[in-house]
Amino acid sequence: METAYDFIIIGAGSAGCVLANRLSADRNNQVLLLEAGPVDNSLFISMPTAFIYAATDQRFDWGYYGEKEPYISDRLIHCPRGRVTGGSSSINSMSFVRGHRRDFDRWATESGYDEWSYAQCLPYFKKLENFSKGENEFRGAGGPVNVLSPLFSNPLCDVFLKACEQIGHPISKDTNGRNQEGFAEMEQTIRNGQRESAASAYLHPISSRPNLTILNHAHTNRIGLTRQTNNTQVAQEVEVSYNGEIVFFKAHQEIILSAGAINTPQILMLSGIGPAQHLKSMNIKVLRDLPGVGENLQDHAEVSLQYESRQPITTTPYLKPWRKAMLGIQWLFTKQGLGATNHFEVAGYVNSRDDVEHPDLQIVFIPLLVRRDGKAYNDTHGFQTTISLLRPKSKGQIRLKEKDPNVAPSILFNYLKETQDLVDLKSGIAKSRAIFSAPAFQDFLGSECEPGTDAVSDEALETYIRQTMGSTKHPSCTCKMGKDELSVVDGSGRVNGVQRLRIVDASIMPSITSGNINAPVLMLAEKISADILRSNNQEI
Repeated sequence: METAYDFIIIGAGSAGCVLANRLSADRNNQVLLLEAGPVDNSLFISMPTAFIYAATDQRFDWGYYGEKEPYISDRLIHCPRGRVTGGSSSINSMSFVRGHRRDFDRWATESGYDEWSYAQCLPYFKKLENFSKGENEFRGAGGPVNVLSPLFSNPLCDVFLKACEQIGHPISKDTNGRNQEGFAEMEQTIRNGQRESAASAYLHPISSRPNLTILNHAHTNRIGLTRQTNNTQVAQEVEVSYNGEIVFFKAHQEIILSAGAINTPQILMLSGIGPAQHLKSMNIKVLRDLPGVGENLQDHAEVSLQYESRQPITTTPYLKPWRKAMLGIQWLFTKQGLGATNHFEVAGYVNSRDDVEHPDLQIVFIPLLVRRDGKAYNDTHGFQTTISLLRPKSKGQIRLKEKDPNVAPSILFNYLKETQDLVDLKSGIAKSRAIFSAPAFQDFLGSECEPGTDAVSDEALETYIRQTMGSTKHPSCTCKMGKDELSVVDGSGRVNGVQRLRIVDASIMPSITSGNINAPVLMLAEKISADILRSNNQEI
């Protein structure tokens, strides 16, 4: 096995797969892709409706839990992160949401790097996708990632859209197109009835390239730095646990961290890059004092609104074991049916209050009653919405618990620390209730299961939210790009004060985007890949 490469990419998640594909397209680049987990060859990963099992399978998940969250009754929140080829794109819900155009204009303003404006990000969104409705001014065709605008698998999806229209919400032709506002089909990363992960889109087609080496079960411990005469640090090698041994891989050009918003700051701190006082408390030599490493942690908080159905029209019965088996057999042989969807097929974007400049709530309709763990709520036909707060004000941090790279870091999100987040989620519940009170649902709407008809006062709703609020599993922003004292990277992902070390993943977002974050991560990886090739005078 070779131990020296031009580029070493740490993490075969969404960003890492893009980088491996684009950088190895030049046969002169010897590329090493390191992944701590196994290969993505499980049916639980391939089958769209089985995503909840993939996300909780210890083979594919880092198994992270946050610290006791002080503002939501000291609960421990599960934070699934993909530990498998494809990373979290192999265990997520396959929802494709770019976010609002103002998210990226805000990135440009917050970071001070104009190249992250929406106008300059749009070409890379188009480049990555193969949109099922074809190419237009805002959408791409022929790209590696198949993006499906679903045909509804349950008639209640049409009922929901009609109800939204009846109470005055706009119906959008494409919430990933010109304007995010309104309700429409929720696009999916699914190809021919199977999950389209970053691995299936970017890695599987090029896995035989002779200049690309992919190592699974290769756990990165730390990055080795050397100090130059001008007092700058240079990233030279990666220390990896592989096959029961410690192996060192050297990089001739760059080491690129794409380990995600949890693991990337952990690896940096283990390498002596991060907040000096914290590193000293861990008995880690400070090689580069970057106080922003692990700060600015953001995630989307969500709550559910659940109803019984007066008609046996929902897909809830398919949660019974024998029906799951039948569904699985149908999918196995045909790649069709309810096994070929994630059941998140319609969603909308609304403002929590009048003074919000663009939608800060995502409302997703699900035509079945299901708990967060994927199990049946009860035996009743029912349906629900999931309400996500898209731009929370509350922020948390990542810190080391020990200097042992095998010990999970401390993760504190501080959900609902800022009162406005709680107020905005209450608004989301009210707006969802209004949709279900529309005439279109008159023949279907049964009793409200959660939070229940008694939960109408501010106090009751706040209690419900604090006790049941969950994570959308979108951790981000822990090594943000920018020019202030808490910034970790520049506009091309280069780590401040450390040469030949770059970060390309959700951690470098200055702020979280207004929706599921996998699409923006793919975009930023495409954009920085092009920048790397351009800076090396290589073909893009």
